[in-house]
Amino acid sequence: MPVSIKSEREIELMRKAGEILAKTHEELGKIIRPGISTYEIDRIGEEIIRSYDCIPSFLNYNGYPTSICVSVNEEVVHGIPSKKRILKEGDIVSLDAGVIYKGYHSDAARTHAVGEISEEATKLIEVTKQAFYEGIKYAKEGHHLHEISAAIGNYAESFGYGVVRDLVGHGIGKKLHEEPQIPNFAQKRRGLKLQAGMTLAIEPMINIGTYEVYWLDDDWTVVTEDDSLSAHYENTVLITKGEPEILSLSPSVK
Repeated sequence: MPVSIKSEREIELMRKAGEILAKTHEELGKIIRPGISTYEIDRIGEEIIRSYDCIPSFLNYNGYPTSICVSVNEEVVHGIPSKKRILKEGDIVSLDAGVIYKGYHSDAARTHAVGEISEEATKLIEVTKQAFYEGIKYAKEGHHLHEISAAIGNYAESFGYGVVRDLVGHGIGKKLHEEPQIPNFAQKRRGLKLQAGMTLAIEPMINIGTYEVYWLDDDWTVVTEDDSLSAHYENTVLITKGEPEILSLSPSVK
């Protein structure tokens, strides 16, 4: 399938979706603390999204039961919120969320510290975020998709971390998942040539240990094979003729 090039109108709608998602993540970041349940994080997240007359992208997507993916410690992605799962001091928690604004999606993820965390965990979160920024140095018209992939993977692997291979980033727009797939590690081929108007969800998923993962019996939650910590950082990115535009970050953060 060809990769869609968004019109100016579509880009404006995706900017708005991204702006709302950025605010959602900012508000959720403020409530992360020891003692809160992952269920409560999801409840508040959905409330925020709907307060902007948006729809949560993830709710009932292929059967996923909640609005926010809440993944703790060794959980890589797609953790299902539960009243029984209570965050504790020293945990790290990844929040992955999406919004639909007037038919267009935005998708972003952040990993947060719960109270005081180890230096090892802090470094993992920082490297995962920076891996995203290393990747988007190549998210420009005229570059090739897998230059992004290689930059992310090479940076994370330089710290001895495992870069998840079973899950990848993706195109985004009218659908949550569109072409192309965006691996977070080096590829043998250059991949497609990037063009202005493409919108991509770029999302490093990095483990302290092995890159290998498996799915729990709920068929959603992905965990590290060796139970090591995992972090996730994602934004929706617009390819332009110049520097990429990060649609899911507040102006104050950019």
